[in-house]
Amino acid sequence: MSTDWMAEIQADREAKDEYFGTNPHSPIPAAERDGFEGLSYYPIDESYRFELPLHEYDDRESVTVGTSTDGERDYLRWGQFRFEVNGEEVTLEAYKSDPDDERLWVPFRDATSGEETYGAGRYLDLEPESHRTDDGTWVLDFNEAYNPTCAYSDEYECPLPPTENWLDVRIEAGEKAYH
Repeated sequence: MSTDWMAEIQADREAKDEYFGTNPHSPIPAAERDGFEGLSYYPIDESYRFELPLHEYDDRESVTVGTSTDGERDYLRWGQFRFEVNGEEVTLEAYKSDPDDERLWVPFRDATSGEETYGAGRYLDLEPESHRTDDGTWVLDFNEAYNPTCAYSDEYECPLPPTENWLDVRIEAGEKAYH
């Protein structure tokens, strides 16, 4: 397998660290930016990168998702990914906030949540231009898993992963907990 995707992930991580450390719109509180030395990540690992079909639902249910500030947001349950992690069969639901948007949102919690990774869970954003293959499958790469903005500051409201996306397996890929 080509390592181009690995170099892209590393470049994205470096760009994010630069933005978080210097940009006035960074979710890192201003008082913490001078001492910010970058986010913590698991090493990039090919075993957490999958090319999968999305099993789309014929009837797309509306799902109300709680937020970090006790609010609610509505999403459409668009489809399901089915795959194996460390010998365990798992499924993850993919959501859309707008049915006309091509991107998918895949929030999840796993067995690292609250220990090595942010307790409320992490996100994957799947963009058709960069996460869809020529044959129509999706690239689900947990090396790209990231923390929602509420992981850095209580000033943000973030949707929480629905319990159907709470995994019993460890996903040792992507961004680790802040601090």
